[in-house]
This record gives sequence, structure tokens and C-alpha cells, in this order.
Amino acid sequence: MNTMNQTILNAFNFRYACKQFDPKKSVSKEDFDTILEAAHLSPSSFGFEPWKIIVLQDAETKKKLYSIAWGAQNSLKGASHFVIILARKKFDTIYNSNYITHIMKDIQHMPNNVASDRREKFKRFQQVDFNLLESERAAFDWASKQTYIVLANMLTAAALLGIDSCPIEGFNRESVDRFLADEGLMDEKHFGVSVMAGFGYRGEAPHREKTRQPLSDVVIWK
Repeated sequence: MNTMNQTILNAFNFRYACKQFDPKKSVSKEDFDTILEAAHLSPSSFGFEPWKIIVLQDAETKKKLYSIAWGAQNSLKGASHFVIILARKKFDTIYNSNYITHIMKDIQHMPNNVASDRREKFKRFQQVDFNLLESERAAFDWASKQTYIVLANMLTAAALLGIDSCPIEGFNRESVDRFLADEGLMDEKHFGVSVMAGFGYRGEAPHREKTRQPLSDVVIWK
């Protein structure tokens, strides 16, 4: 196996859901900027980037979040950096929204005819292929799936840098949405919380070996 292949596999074997961070160790600005840039460069369906990232460092805000995010408590206590990834709601992701127009015009710099064709394809994708417009939840769940690409890239970038992480779904979504809105961190008309993650350095070794099903049980070749 060549060096690059082994480096990648070593990073994935190093990574685990860290439950005990060392609060005395902090991720450097350079390293965390790299992790954020990995998020920034992540792909998304149609390139519409239906997300926003909160890097929560304020101690008082973390204390308030603690009681409604049970799966995040160890990270809130010890992780160097705590991240909340938001997903855009149907208001922004529907094919004819101002947000979609903004992305195509101002970010992707599409000529009008190209943008019009892309919007029609996206409309068909939403209405027919994935039936995303049947409910607010269907549209939000589609956007949330995009955020998990961001999450995975952040976790992998961290592991390649020797930094530990913990992806987090252990929270009451409605309560966290309300909390973030009350703190002025999120506009509920446009966003909802999707997933969280802590980044830092392990305070103890993993309690057990990594377990996975055999590769032959999860891969189908044809």
C-alpha cells in the first residue's frame, strides 16, 4: 500500500467519537481554519450550499445549551471548539426562492439563460425526482443531508491533523432551534439546527477497539 493510501486509512482508524476531551488543550487557529476550509469546500446538491456554521466559544452560551443538548455535554465541557451546523428551510431552498437566485447569480455567476435552465432542472428534481416540496420537513431533511457532507469532511480533516472530534445528534431539535433564535444566532424562518460536533484533543484513550461489519456484508459488486 502506498504512503498516501496508508495516511488516509490511519486517519480513519485514529478518528473515534471522543467522549472525554482534555480542556487544557486547544486546537490552533491554523488547524481549525483548515477544518473550516474543508467545510467551506464541501460539495452540495446543485452547488446550493444550504447551510451555515456556528462556532460556539462563549462560555455562558455553552452553559445555556448544556441542558437541552444531552449528547453534547462532554464536548461543551472540554472540547476546544464546538460547532453547530444549521440547514436552510424550504423558504430558502425552494426552486424559485431569493436564496437560490442569489447563489446562481452572485456566487456561481451564471448567465441568465443558464440559470433559467438550472432552475427548471432543480424544480423538476424537487417536484418529481425527490418529492421535496410535499412538506416543510421533507425540504429541511434534504438540506440537512447536505450538511452531513460538511460534517464528514470536517471530521476527516481533523483526523488527518491528529485532532479528535465527536459528531452529535443528542439534542432536542425544537428546543435548540428556539434557543439559537433567542440568542440571536439563527433566524428560524430560514434555518433549523441539523447536527453538532466537538473538536479538540482526547483526555483518555478509546475504551474499545473500532468495530465494523465485514466489508463484504455492506458492499455489493455487480
